[in-house]
Amino acid sequence: MREVEKLSQNGQPGRILIADDEPNIRRVLQATFQREGYDVLTAESGRKALDLLRANDGTDVLISDLIMPDINGVELLEIVREMNPALSVVMITAHGTIKTAVDAMRLGAFDYVTKPFDMDELKVLVRKAIERRGMLTEDSAVKTKLRKTYRFDSIIGQSQGLRQILDVVSRVARSRASVLIRGESGTGKELIARALHFNSPRAKENFVAVACIALSENLLESELFGHEKGAFTGALSQKAGRFEQANKGTLFLDEIGDIPANVQMKLLRVLQEREFERVGGNKTIKVDVRLVTATNQDLEKLVARGDFREDLFYRLNDVEIVLPPLRERREDIPLLVEHFLKRYGREDGRDLSSASAECLALLTGYSWPGNIRELENAIERACVLADPDQKELTPDLLPREVASQSA
Repeated sequence: MREVEKLSQNGQPGRILIADDEPNIRRVLQATFQREGYDVLTAESGRKALDLLRANDGTDVLISDLIMPDINGVELLEIVREMNPALSVVMITAHGTIKTAVDAMRLGAFDYVTKPFDMDELKVLVRKAIERRGMLTEDSAVKTKLRKTYRFDSIIGQSQGLRQILDVVSRVARSRASVLIRGESGTGKELIARALHFNSPRAKENFVAVACIALSENLLESELFGHEKGAFTGALSQKAGRFEQANKGTLFLDEIGDIPANVQMKLLRVLQEREFERVGGNKTIKVDVRLVTATNQDLEKLVARGDFREDLFYRLNDVEIVLPPLRERREDIPLLVEHFLKRYGREDGRDLSSASAECLALLTGYSWPGNIRELENAIERACVLADPDQKELTPDLLPREVASQSA
């Protein structure tokens, strides 16, 4: 039985392409990896390797000699990286060209082996390379799903207020402007932040979210900017911060009004200079991050009291988006109820597909101080309490404060 590591991401035997102008090396490698259970292709030149890659898009690993006629290994690598970034490339090199192989790794090669190479070492590299391709493919699939999830037409609601907000988001998403999202707790600020990211040119990069209120001052600084080994008690190794993780992508800072003064100052510098140092370090790190922040606090009052830097407030507020509370968009409640019934009814094995007229009147008439989050919790609770064969949501399944109204 083949090992899991020898299978490609679709469960089929991993496919390897060997590009080398030496026939003996091609024959030995082909025989070795076929015995290991792989599907193996061979090419005597870089140009032939490209032809085979174009004809076999399921190739998992390219093993390429560094020195070949027509197209050498480095040139082949550069072309392959454009064609298929997820394809892992292992370079074969002689001792005299190790520096070139190291340079190839900087260009994106997975690893290299030197002639005469250890076959067991090469087998291990190939297994790891296939694992990497699987992870990259899975990551790409996840991001594609997220882009579909956060399309504007996937956001639930038809109220005029929500449509106006999404119109602003669609225009702002294409820019690199910092965005401040304001609104009561539970109005969907992170949902809008994700929509900004996944509808922007940065959609293929990371979206990184940080809840500022959940972290102490020291932890927040380390979380955002990272730290060097020994920077403080417990810093046992170097750690990259959230800004580094979000490089080329989007960083979302929730509850921005709760960050302390020293972190405000470092945050202002990143916005102005696009650079920072890790805690305990002196190496300047450059980043390209789109910053989106959110708050349910009155930042102007915090500025007036001296608790929030005025210059930082204006830097964060290139564009302001204010989310209305649910009580001001009641026409969206039936759509949200239907959406949550489908989600939680399916999860709990219930066949709940609609709400009774009386129940819907109660849900629409309630003020929802916790906004969409409170409504979602109420529907999830109802799905848990419903009888297995119940098809309609009824008032007896609603929270007491909702059901006690006069419908």
